[in-house]
Parts: sequence; structure tokens; C-alpha cells
Amino acid sequence: MEKWNGKVAVVTGASSGIGEATCRLLVEKGMVVVGFARREHKLEDLESDLKGKLGKFYYIKVDLCSEENILEAFKWVKKTLKSVDVLINNAGVLKQTDFLGNTNDWKQMFDTNVIARNICSREAIKIMEELKTNEGHIININSVGGHYQFSHMKDISVYVATQHSVTSMTDNLRELMGMKNLPIRVTSISPGAVETEITKDLGMDKLKGVKMLKSIDIAEAILYALSAPQHVNVSEINIRPTGENILCFITNNLAYLDIN
Repeated sequence: MEKWNGKVAVVTGASSGIGEATCRLLVEKGMVVVGFARREHKLEDLESDLKGKLGKFYYIKVDLCSEENILEAFKWVKKTLKSVDVLINNAGVLKQTDFLGNTNDWKQMFDTNVIARNICSREAIKIMEELKTNEGHIININSVGGHYQFSHMKDISVYVATQHSVTSMTDNLRELMGMKNLPIRVTSISPGAVETEITKDLGMDKLKGVKMLKSIDIAEAILYALSAPQHVNVSEINIRPTGENILCFITNNLAYLDIN
């Protein structure tokens, strides 16, 4: 990670879970990290915790459903820190709704999980191109739901659709960077169940036989992708808890699933 010392990373969804763990790890490794999130009090606490570390943490209150907010945030990063070298698109929303459900829930998920990632990636790449970066990296925190249908799960079909969009978006962005001959790597990291606010809100922490990853596990996977030599693009990391057994999970939790 020495090559990233002093380099600038933007992390979305920085106030909790994977985003928070990633900010902590990257700052400890010497990076200058800017956290985007809505909950300013949590960002303030994180800033206080990270004082005196090898790197530096800044934060900006950003509503990722607002393009104006995102553009202003990247404008601040460019003006203040003179660079964007790494973007971690982590922020995500899961609303329990299906394709006969609530339009506002659909919009919030697509705006946050898909559109905001596109906007953030576009703005980061603009800065990388303008400053002629020698090494850039875009990492999208995806989900195993971006590779499988999970049709047996209650009310997450629209969320799964957004994650399939992330898979396609990441693959196409990687190809575009190659066609433009830009030194920008693009990675998708797809975790299984992680102990975060989302899984807690779903009640998954109370289900039988559910093995969970920790947020730090995903942050370490991000570190692995970043640490690879520039000529190596780790295109996809699919990470699940050891011993995860989907069939056992379904059998033990019929009340939660849509197959009883």
C-alpha cells in the first residue's frame, strides 16, 4: 500500500458499516480519505477517532440522491485536495419491496445504488483524466445479489435488480477505461451477508443458521484489490462467510422466505 500513501480516496456511505471500516483502514494505511454520507454527527465522530493516524480524514455531508450535492462535493475535493486517486462506491439502500410495490422505494434504490455510483465514477474519472493520474482505481461494493436472483427471498427483488445493474455497470466501465487507454482499474466486490445496519434492519441477525461477514472483511478485500500491481486489475471479488449454506438457511427460516 506504500504507493497510495498520501493519495486521495473518496468513500461513499462513510458513516457506518463497510464505509466506516474502509475509511478507518485506508487512513491507518496513510491515505487521505474523504467520506461522503448524510449523517454528519457520525462523520464528526469518525473524524475525531481518526485524528493522529498516519493518513488524514475529511468528510462532506452528501445526499447521494442529489446530483447537485455530488457535484459540489467533488468540486470541493478537487479544489482542496487537488486530486482523486481512488473512489469506493459503497453507499447502498435496500427497501423491502417487489415489482408491484412502492415507486418511491424503487427510485431511492436506483438513485442511490446505480445512478449515484455512475455520477461519482464519472466525476472521479474526469478529475483523474484532467490531472493525468498514473494510477486510478474505482471500486464498486456490489453484492452476491448482483450475480444471483435470490427469488426465494421476500421483497428484495428490486434491490437485487439494482445490484445486477452494478455488475453490468462495473464490467462496462472497466471496458471503457481500456478503450480510452486510461490507467484506471475498476473492481467489483460482491459480499454475502455482512453485519451492517441493512442486515440488522432486515432482521437477519435474529435468523437461524445465518453466518455473517464483518465490515472489516470487506475493507480488507478493498485493500487487497488496491494493493495489486498496476498491471493487475482484480476485476471481481466474490466473498462469502465460510460454511455458508443457502439450503440450510432456507429450511430454517421459512417464515422469512417467500416459499412457504
